[in-house]
Amino acid sequence: MTGTAAHAWLPRASCDVSCVGVGDTAAARPVRVALRVTLRVMLALLLAPGLPLLAVPLPGRTRAQRGYCRLVLRCFGVRITVSGNPIRNLRGVLVVSPHMSWLDVFAIGAVLPGSFVARADMFTGRATGIAARILRVIPIERSSLRRLPGVVDAVARRLRAGHTVVAFPEGTTWCGWHGDDAGRDAARDGGTPPHAGGTPTRLRGRAGQSHKGCGSFYPAMFQAAIDAGRPVQPLRLTYHHVDGSVSTAPAFVGEDTLLRSVCRLLRVRRTVARVRVESLQLPGTDRRALASRCQSAVEVGPSRHPGRGHALVA
Repeated sequence: MTGTAAHAWLPRASCDVSCVGVGDTAAARPVRVALRVTLRVMLALLLAPGLPLLAVPLPGRTRAQRGYCRLVLRCFGVRITVSGNPIRNLRGVLVVSPHMSWLDVFAIGAVLPGSFVARADMFTGRATGIAARILRVIPIERSSLRRLPGVVDAVARRLRAGHTVVAFPEGTTWCGWHGDDAGRDAARDGGTPPHAGGTPTRLRGRAGQSHKGCGSFYPAMFQAAIDAGRPVQPLRLTYHHVDGSVSTAPAFVGEDTLLRSVCRLLRVRRTVARVRVESLQLPGTDRRALASRCQSAVEVGPSRHPGRGHALVA
């Protein structure tokens, strides 16, 4: 993922392309992989003309958006599972989630579709710019701190108008792999047990150190929910191999490019996206406390603690 100019205040992930792996694809027959990629590309091309229809304000548009996102996931060999609390039929909800990949947009859209807050530099091309306008993306320039209040105001206006807005408060992408997970070696090597030498490259030479594949939630976007007086819905999103071990194949981190990331995922036989709906959070008056509660709600690993305060148990 090519980044913007460096600033001391910009969120930085400790993840890079060495965290990313494609599992057992290397052991698959080249002909089978080629057929898989060809079929998926053809399906994606068939779906592309339907993208503008998502912007048409017709009855049942939300259901159509969910279905479209699920079809896109299928094109990349991704199956989605949803667990946790029931989804409340509320208007004007800020949805927050950990951020690992461009694929997150479709995984979350298959559950709670809405407008996304996304990096402005991801939509500089003609095709991506058209897609951004169709999907009503709220662009954010990470290198411009002065423009951040305007983005927060835009999110608040959407929330007041009753629209669902999706934001990634970590501010950048992470690989989603945690060093203290039981299946840590499987994240890169597709289910390889720890004793089989499947340790990700990042761990080699870092013996005894734990790698945390997620970041902290920055409080800025939560101010929009407070200003609009609207609740926040935390979602815990993780990617897995078929055997249940963590997959880093969808990760879009470091100096990775979008094309390389897409091609990598097209080659993987099967990925499972798990979305867990956590307790809805009332906004309160303190954006840092709200960010902390949502962070606790979606945090993975043994150190996870349930959120306290203004939680609505669904």
